[in-house]
Amino acid sequence: LPDTKAGRLIAGQILRSGTSPAPNYAEARGAESSADFIHKLKVAHKELNETEVWLQIIIASKWQSREKLAPLLDECGQLARILSASIKTARKSGTK
Repeated sequence: LPDTKAGRLIAGQILRSGTSPAPNYAEARGAESSADFIHKLKVAHKELNETEVWLQIIIASKWQSREKLAPLLDECGQLARILSASIKTARKSGTK
């Protein structure tokens, strides 16, 4: 990313949102209730969505090519689908 105010801001946002899902998932694994488990998974899911949006902004700004960021976008999508499925399963079963 460019060494500009905007580039640094977006880099910081991606650093925060991109590293947040793993610790949120770890917290979910130690959840005290089904509702807590689901909530923490939803937070991780939202962070993945935010990361995907920042990556799309980078592409739209022409700071990086879609081809270069495709693996990251794919990983975000895969992890988001896994978390979505886990949330649905937890809601149906009522357990973590």
